[in-house]
Amino acid sequence: MPRRTKGSYPEAFEILKEMNLDGMELEFVHGVRISDTTRALVKKLAAEQDLVLTAHAPYYINLNAREQEKIDASVRYITETAQAGVDVGAYSITYHAAFYLGQDKDEVFKKVCAQVEKIMAAPACGAIWVRPETTGKVTQWGDLDEIVRLSKEFDRCLPCVDFAHLHARTNGGMNDYDAFAAILQKMGDELGAYALENFHGHVAGIAYSEKGEKNHLNFAEADLNYKDLLRAMKDFGVKGVLTCESPDIEDDARVLKDFYEQLG
Repeated sequence: MPRRTKGSYPEAFEILKEMNLDGMELEFVHGVRISDTTRALVKKLAAEQDLVLTAHAPYYINLNAREQEKIDASVRYITETAQAGVDVGAYSITYHAAFYLGQDKDEVFKKVCAQVEKIMAAPACGAIWVRPETTGKVTQWGDLDEIVRLSKEFDRCLPCVDFAHLHARTNGGMNDYDAFAAILQKMGDELGAYALENFHGHVAGIAYSEKGEKNHLNFAEADLNYKDLLRAMKDFGVKGVLTCESPDIEDDARVLKDFYEQLG
Protein backbone atom coordinates (compact mmCIF):
# COMPACT_ATOMS: atom_id res chain seq x y z
CA MET A 1 0.00 0.00 0.00
CA PRO A 2 1.23 3.57 -0.60
CA ARG A 3 2.52 5.89 2.06
CA ARG A 4 -0.73 7.75 2.48
CA THR A 5 0.56 10.66 4.59
CA LYS A 6 2.89 11.71 1.77
CA GLY A 7 0.31 14.25 0.50
CA SER A 8 -0.44 17.69 1.91
CA TYR A 9 -0.13 18.35 5.62
CA PRO A 10 -3.90 18.81 6.16
CA GLU A 11 -4.51 15.48 4.39
CA ALA A 12 -1.82 13.79 6.47
CA PHE A 13 -3.24 15.04 9.75
CA GLU A 14 -6.71 13.90 8.74
CA ILE A 15 -5.38 10.39 8.03
CA LEU A 16 -3.61 10.31 11.39
CA LYS A 17 -6.87 11.27 13.06
CA GLU A 18 -8.84 8.61 11.18
CA MET A 19 -6.30 5.90 12.09
CA ASN A 20 -5.92 7.07 15.70
CA LEU A 21 -2.17 7.48 15.39
CA ASP A 22 -0.20 9.68 17.74
CA GLY A 23 2.40 11.56 15.76
CA MET A 24 4.33 12.16 12.58
CA GLU A 25 7.91 12.56 11.40
CA LEU A 26 8.58 15.44 9.01
CA GLU A 27 11.06 14.14 6.44
CA PHE A 28 13.27 16.83 4.92
CA VAL A 29 14.83 14.47 2.39
CA HIS A 30 16.24 16.91 -0.18
CA GLY A 31 16.43 20.05 1.92
CA VAL A 32 14.57 21.89 4.65
CA ARG A 33 11.83 23.24 2.41
CA ILE A 34 8.88 24.37 4.49
CA SER A 35 7.47 27.89 4.36
CA ASP A 36 6.70 30.03 7.37
CA THR A 37 3.00 29.68 6.61
CA THR A 38 3.23 25.89 6.53
CA ARG A 39 5.25 25.83 9.75
CA ALA A 40 2.47 27.73 11.49
CA LEU A 41 -0.17 25.44 10.00
CA VAL A 42 1.64 22.27 11.06
CA LYS A 43 2.10 23.58 14.59
CA LYS A 44 -1.60 24.47 14.81
CA LEU A 45 -2.85 21.12 13.45
CA ALA A 46 -0.52 19.09 15.65
CA ALA A 47 -1.60 21.00 18.76
CA GLU A 48 -5.28 20.57 17.93
CA GLN A 49 -4.86 16.78 17.64
CA ASP A 50 -2.35 16.53 20.52
CA LEU A 51 0.22 14.88 18.22
CA VAL A 52 3.94 14.49 18.77
CA LEU A 53 6.11 15.68 15.89
CA THR A 54 9.68 14.79 15.05
CA ALA A 55 11.80 15.75 12.05
CA HIS A 56 14.48 14.00 10.00
CA ALA A 57 17.27 16.09 8.50
CA PRO A 58 18.19 15.70 4.81
CA TYR A 59 20.09 12.61 3.75
CA TYR A 60 22.99 14.45 2.09
CA ILE A 61 24.80 14.84 5.41
CA ASN A 62 28.40 13.83 6.05
CA LEU A 63 30.18 15.58 8.89
CA ASN A 64 33.33 13.69 7.85
CA ALA A 65 33.27 14.71 4.19
CA ARG A 66 36.59 15.37 2.49
CA GLU A 67 35.32 18.68 1.11
CA GLN A 68 34.84 21.50 3.60
CA GLU A 69 31.86 22.87 1.67
CA LYS A 70 30.05 19.54 2.14
CA ILE A 71 30.76 19.63 5.87
CA ASP A 72 29.49 23.20 6.10
CA ALA A 73 26.35 22.26 4.17
CA SER A 74 25.79 19.30 6.50
CA VAL A 75 26.00 21.54 9.56
CA ARG A 76 23.54 23.94 7.92
CA TYR A 77 21.08 21.15 7.06
CA ILE A 78 21.00 20.01 10.67
CA THR A 79 20.61 23.48 12.18
CA GLU A 80 17.92 24.33 9.63
CA THR A 81 16.07 21.14 10.57
CA ALA A 82 16.35 22.10 14.23
CA GLN A 83 14.89 25.54 13.51
CA ALA A 84 12.02 24.00 11.54
CA GLY A 85 11.45 21.59 14.41
CA VAL A 86 11.27 24.43 16.92
CA ASP A 87 8.92 26.37 14.66
CA VAL A 88 6.41 23.50 14.38
CA GLY A 89 6.69 22.55 18.05
CA ALA A 90 8.48 19.26 17.42
CA TYR A 91 9.81 17.04 20.19
CA SER A 92 13.15 16.26 18.57
CA ILE A 93 15.07 15.97 15.30
CA THR A 94 17.44 13.32 14.03
CA TYR A 95 20.14 12.94 11.37
CA HIS A 96 22.62 10.45 9.89
CA ALA A 97 25.93 11.97 10.89
CA ALA A 98 28.76 10.67 8.71
CA PHE A 99 30.59 8.04 6.70
CA TYR A 100 33.92 6.52 7.73
CA LEU A 101 35.51 6.90 4.26
CA GLY A 102 38.09 4.30 5.24
CA GLN A 103 39.36 6.34 8.18
CA ASP A 104 40.08 5.32 11.77
CA LYS A 105 36.92 5.27 13.87
CA ASP A 106 38.36 7.40 16.66
CA GLU A 107 39.55 10.02 14.17
CA VAL A 108 36.11 10.13 12.61
CA PHE A 109 34.55 10.54 16.05
CA LYS A 110 36.76 13.56 16.72
CA LYS A 111 35.78 15.15 13.41
CA VAL A 112 32.09 14.49 13.98
CA CYS A 113 32.32 15.83 17.52
CA ALA A 114 33.97 19.06 16.31
CA GLN A 115 31.11 19.69 13.90
CA VAL A 116 28.41 18.77 16.41
CA GLU A 117 29.91 21.38 18.73
CA LYS A 118 29.15 23.98 16.03
CA ILE A 119 25.68 22.55 15.52
CA MET A 120 24.76 22.62 19.19
CA ALA A 121 25.85 26.27 19.43
CA ALA A 122 23.00 27.28 17.10
CA PRO A 123 20.14 28.89 19.06
CA ALA A 124 17.51 26.43 17.79
CA CYS A 125 19.57 23.47 19.00
CA GLY A 126 19.24 24.69 22.55
CA ALA A 127 15.47 24.41 22.34
CA ILE A 128 14.99 20.89 20.94
CA TRP A 129 16.55 17.44 21.22
CA VAL A 130 19.12 17.02 18.42
CA ARG A 131 19.76 13.32 17.95
CA PRO A 132 22.39 11.45 15.93
CA GLU A 133 20.81 8.26 14.61
CA THR A 134 22.23 4.75 14.68
CA THR A 135 22.94 3.85 11.08
CA GLY A 136 22.36 0.72 9.01
CA LYS A 137 25.43 0.30 6.82
CA VAL A 138 28.88 -0.74 8.00
CA THR A 139 30.37 2.14 5.97
CA GLN A 140 28.38 4.68 7.99
CA TRP A 141 29.56 6.20 11.25
CA GLY A 142 26.97 5.59 13.95
CA ASP A 143 26.96 2.26 15.72
CA LEU A 144 25.35 2.21 19.16
CA ASP A 145 28.61 2.80 21.04
CA GLU A 146 29.49 5.82 18.88
CA ILE A 147 26.05 7.39 19.22
CA VAL A 148 26.01 6.94 22.99
CA ARG A 149 29.56 8.30 23.24
CA LEU A 150 28.64 11.41 21.25
CA SER A 151 25.52 11.96 23.34
CA LYS A 152 27.66 12.19 26.48
CA GLU A 153 29.43 15.22 25.08
CA PHE A 154 26.55 17.68 24.67
CA ASP A 155 23.42 18.89 26.42
CA ARG A 156 20.24 18.46 24.35
CA CYS A 157 21.90 15.57 22.52
CA LEU A 158 20.53 12.04 22.93
CA PRO A 159 20.49 9.03 20.60
CA CYS A 160 17.88 8.24 18.03
CA VAL A 161 18.01 4.45 18.20
CA ASP A 162 16.99 2.89 14.90
CA PHE A 163 16.48 -0.75 15.82
CA ALA A 164 16.14 -1.83 12.19
CA HIS A 165 19.49 -0.21 11.39
CA LEU A 166 21.21 -1.98 14.27
CA HIS A 167 19.68 -5.26 13.12
CA ALA A 168 20.92 -4.65 9.58
CA ARG A 169 24.45 -3.45 10.33
CA THR A 170 25.01 -6.60 12.42
CA ASN A 171 23.72 -8.73 9.51
CA GLY A 172 20.72 -10.08 11.40
CA GLY A 173 21.86 -9.60 14.99
CA MET A 174 20.24 -7.52 17.74
CA ASN A 175 16.83 -9.05 17.18
CA ASP A 176 15.56 -10.70 20.36
CA TYR A 177 14.37 -9.58 23.77
CA ASP A 178 17.81 -9.87 25.40
CA ALA A 179 19.44 -7.79 22.67
CA PHE A 180 16.82 -5.06 22.85
CA ALA A 181 17.03 -5.06 26.64
CA ALA A 182 20.83 -4.72 26.42
CA ILE A 183 20.45 -1.65 24.18
CA LEU A 184 18.07 0.00 26.61
CA GLN A 185 20.18 -1.01 29.61
CA LYS A 186 23.25 0.57 28.02
CA MET A 187 21.41 3.82 27.47
CA GLY A 188 20.16 3.90 31.03
CA ASP A 189 23.55 3.01 32.49
CA GLU A 190 25.64 5.41 30.41
CA LEU A 191 23.27 8.32 29.77
CA GLY A 192 20.94 8.11 32.75
CA ALA A 193 17.30 7.32 33.26
CA TYR A 194 16.27 10.51 31.43
CA ALA A 195 17.55 8.94 28.18
CA LEU A 196 14.82 6.30 28.49
CA GLU A 197 12.25 8.78 29.73
CA ASN A 198 12.89 11.08 26.74
CA PHE A 199 13.36 8.44 24.07
CA HIS A 200 13.30 8.72 20.28
CA GLY A 201 13.58 5.60 18.17
CA HIS A 202 12.84 4.24 14.70
CA VAL A 203 11.70 0.78 13.68
CA ALA A 204 10.75 -0.92 10.41
CA GLY A 205 11.13 -4.16 8.59
CA ILE A 206 14.47 -4.23 6.80
CA ALA A 207 16.45 -6.16 4.19
CA TYR A 208 20.19 -6.51 4.78
CA SER A 209 23.42 -8.26 3.87
CA GLU A 210 26.89 -8.54 5.32
CA LYS A 211 27.31 -4.88 4.28
CA GLY A 212 24.28 -3.87 6.32
CA GLU A 213 21.07 -2.15 5.28
CA LYS A 214 19.66 -2.66 1.79
CA ASN A 215 16.14 -1.25 2.04
CA HIS A 216 13.16 -0.97 4.37
CA LEU A 217 10.36 -3.54 4.27
CA ASN A 218 6.95 -3.94 5.84
CA PHE A 219 6.90 -6.04 9.00
CA ALA A 220 5.04 -8.86 7.25
CA GLU A 221 7.90 -9.20 4.74
CA ALA A 222 10.77 -9.01 7.22
CA ASP A 223 12.28 -10.76 10.24
CA LEU A 224 12.47 -7.73 12.56
CA ASN A 225 11.18 -8.93 15.92
CA TYR A 226 9.08 -5.89 16.79
CA LYS A 227 7.08 -7.81 19.41
CA ASP A 228 10.13 -8.50 21.57
CA LEU A 229 11.24 -4.91 21.04
CA LEU A 230 7.96 -3.55 22.36
CA ARG A 231 8.02 -5.99 25.29
CA ALA A 232 11.49 -4.75 26.23
CA MET A 233 10.47 -1.11 25.92
CA LYS A 234 7.44 -1.77 28.11
CA ASP A 235 9.51 -3.54 30.76
CA PHE A 236 12.09 -0.73 30.84
CA GLY A 237 9.40 1.94 31.16
CA VAL A 238 10.53 3.73 28.02
CA LYS A 239 8.71 7.02 27.35
CA GLY A 240 8.90 9.20 24.26
CA VAL A 241 8.58 8.43 20.56
CA LEU A 242 8.93 5.31 18.42
CA THR A 243 8.53 6.19 14.75
CA CYS A 244 7.63 3.58 12.15
CA GLU A 245 9.59 3.79 8.88
CA SER A 246 8.13 0.85 6.96
CA PRO A 247 7.11 1.50 3.33
CA ASP A 248 3.48 1.10 4.44
CA ILE A 249 4.13 3.46 7.28
CA GLU A 250 0.65 4.07 8.66
CA ASP A 251 -0.57 0.47 8.75
CA ASP A 252 2.66 -0.80 10.31
CA ALA A 253 2.47 2.03 12.86
CA ARG A 254 -1.02 0.78 13.68
CA VAL A 255 0.40 -2.75 14.07
CA LEU A 256 2.92 -1.42 16.59
CA LYS A 257 0.35 0.54 18.55
CA ASP A 258 -2.15 -2.33 18.65
CA PHE A 259 0.43 -4.81 19.94
CA TYR A 260 1.82 -2.38 22.51
CA GLU A 261 -1.64 -1.71 23.89
CA GLN A 262 -2.20 -5.47 24.24
CA LEU A 263 0.75 -5.62 26.62
CA GLY A 264 -1.32 -3.75 29.21
